[in-house]
Amino acid sequence: MLLPVERQVAMGFFGQKRQKGQFTYSAWDGTQAVPDFDADGLLHEITDDLVQHGDLQAALRRLLYQGFEADGQRVQGLREMLERLRERRQEFLQTYDTSGVLQEIKERLDDVTRLEETGIEQQLSQDPSKEKVDQGLEHLESLHQMPDDAGGRLRSLQNYDFMDDDARQSFAELQEDLKQQFMEQFSRNLTEGIRDMSPEQMQAMKDMMADLNEMLRQRAQGETPDFDEFMRKHGEFFPDNPKDLDELLMNMARNMAAMQQLLASMTPEQRQEFESVMDAMMEDMDLSWQANELGQLLRGAFPGLPWDKDPGFRGNQPLDMQGGLQMMDALSQMDDLEKFMTRGGDPNLLSEIDPEQIENLLGEDSARSLEQLQRIARELEAAGLIENKDGQFQLTPRGMRRIGENALQDLFKKLQKDRLGDHPEVHRGMLGESAYTSRAYQFGDPFLLDVGKTIRNAVMRNGPGSPVRIRPEDFEIEETERVTRTSTVLLLDLSMSMPMRDNFVPAKKVAMALHALISSQFPRDYLGIVGFSEVAREIEAKDLPKASFDFVYGTNMHHALMLARQMLVRQAATTKQIIMITDGEPTAHVENGQPHFSYPPTPETIALTLAEVGRVTREDIRINVFMLDASSSLRRFVERVTELNHGRAFFTTPESLGEYVLVDFLENKRVDRRRAAG
Repeated sequence: MLLPVERQVAMGFFGQKRQKGQFTYSAWDGTQAVPDFDADGLLHEITDDLVQHGDLQAALRRLLYQGFEADGQRVQGLREMLERLRERRQEFLQTYDTSGVLQEIKERLDDVTRLEETGIEQQLSQDPSKEKVDQGLEHLESLHQMPDDAGGRLRSLQNYDFMDDDARQSFAELQEDLKQQFMEQFSRNLTEGIRDMSPEQMQAMKDMMADLNEMLRQRAQGETPDFDEFMRKHGEFFPDNPKDLDELLMNMARNMAAMQQLLASMTPEQRQEFESVMDAMMEDMDLSWQANELGQLLRGAFPGLPWDKDPGFRGNQPLDMQGGLQMMDALSQMDDLEKFMTRGGDPNLLSEIDPEQIENLLGEDSARSLEQLQRIARELEAAGLIENKDGQFQLTPRGMRRIGENALQDLFKKLQKDRLGDHPEVHRGMLGESAYTSRAYQFGDPFLLDVGKTIRNAVMRNGPGSPVRIRPEDFEIEETERVTRTSTVLLLDLSMSMPMRDNFVPAKKVAMALHALISSQFPRDYLGIVGFSEVAREIEAKDLPKASFDFVYGTNMHHALMLARQMLVRQAATTKQIIMITDGEPTAHVENGQPHFSYPPTPETIALTLAEVGRVTREDIRINVFMLDASSSLRRFVERVTELNHGRAFFTTPESLGEYVLVDFLENKRVDRRRAAG
């Protein structure tokens, strides 16, 4: 007798789902490890990706696929879950064999036959009368003449008048089990009332299937079936209470497709024999016609399901009927999960995956990781870093600031050894904002009298009483900080060469870090940003996280310098400067409003670019160039720029670019303050 499929398969891989709202708990023993994370850490995880492509939705998808480290532990991404899913599928296929489904039915039919034969022999030994012997021989002859195939024997036994009560009971149990298992192809919930169903209940089920077929026909003709009326009449058969007709039909279609896959995994002879068993059971329940029509209608409604796909079992461990259907159901779940996970990993749709389903298929680690992945968007939204607009996630202003702060923090971490920081200014000046300190008046100081402290000095010198007599030595004046304002325009190369040489992300992070530094530490300073490739364009600070490189050729420094000059001329500042980050020489210029590209650069492009350098210089604007490429042609061009402008040039690498720019900017601020003080 073939035993049912291993219990660890039934209970481990395809365990019954817990009812919603029911959970199990265990005492904390210190071994449970639940990785945790916060919104700032998550945003930091996607900063480089967001800087590279400027697409928050894509950055979130990639994070979901790749996974991440949280609290020192690995959170699996969808890609890793996909790999484990495919490995588990192959493990199933290489372990199990569905031929045992039919073998189990045959063995149970053999048991029924043996019980009947043994029972007849016992009755003949107890009553050897001619009448009894003739009856027994007739029954034995009927048993011996029954067909060998399972379906034929099942039909014959359905019409057979058993002499042995145990055999009759055993066959009744077999039929009930087969009825229950075969009805699973329509719905898992229909099987709950199949056993010992009364004739009235059986008729109600037939009516339900007839109405269901009618709704399918109406739907195929473009009509709208009355689903609510159907549920009012037949809701007892669907305790899971599907929300609409689509959900009900999809559940049925999946179950029927699982049965068809089970058949497809058998040899043609086994399949034919198994189908004859199914037909016999359906005919016995008077459901054959309704079931066949339902199957055909569902095939037409859901053609994308794997109706006749052979899963390809290659193992030698046989499955029984229930185990085979559970196995097909698990493989169907795996197919659905694989399609979902490869569909794009939309954070909005990730919540549709059931962690319990993942636990049943892949284990507790994967289920915990899925729950962590499902938290990502919620955590970022709750922290006010992202927002959902029309189904698409976008950075909020707070999120944009945090990205810049992250970039700035990364740069300062590299510079800690140099003790760079706020650089407090010790010089006091004549004009500017209050330093909220005071000192005794000295000849030549501006008479910014601190009246309260001056009167206090007089009272302390003379004692209480009036009038209060004030002398020059009582005077105390307010100290002020000199206000030095710097206006900067950052020119960011967006040409194709930047990402091709891995220069784009470091350059953009510098732009974001510089914006974060100025807006937080030097709020009176001005920072403009110009991106340039074939042409140049101004980039608003709020749009900087979304800025990306251009899929065009050309490094139009001419246009970039022109825009920067126009932006800085409008600013009133002590110091005006242009910071240009590039990895290529000028290969484009603007003429009559149109860009002109040429590589190698034409003399006209070089001349027009240097002419713009001259205009910038006459406006007392300094140009500092940070080169990310060591080519001799770029070096020669930048040398000419520094000769004309008296600015500075730096050759740097993507790894050290941020340090160079940050140090240079802060040093300029310090020098400007000293100049203002002197």
